[in-house]
Amino acid sequence: MPIEIHLGDVVQMRKEHPCGSRRWEVYRVGADVGLRCLGCGHRVMLPRRKLERAVKRVEPPEKSNQ
Repeated sequence: MPIEIHLGDVVQMRKEHPCGSRRWEVYRVGADVGLRCLGCGHRVMLPRRKLERAVKRVEPPEKSNQ
């Protein structure tokens, strides 16, 4: 069953990035999902199916008080 992923969501992955962070921000949504590491800023594109297997948890985007 597909998980709901929206622009700006923060996903926690099962494995750590080499920088030590597990949290990634979604910057593109489609057949491929674009992610930006919140530790070092590295950007990657993953097929949706591969991302769904690697994600541990999805957090909604944080609201700013503006």
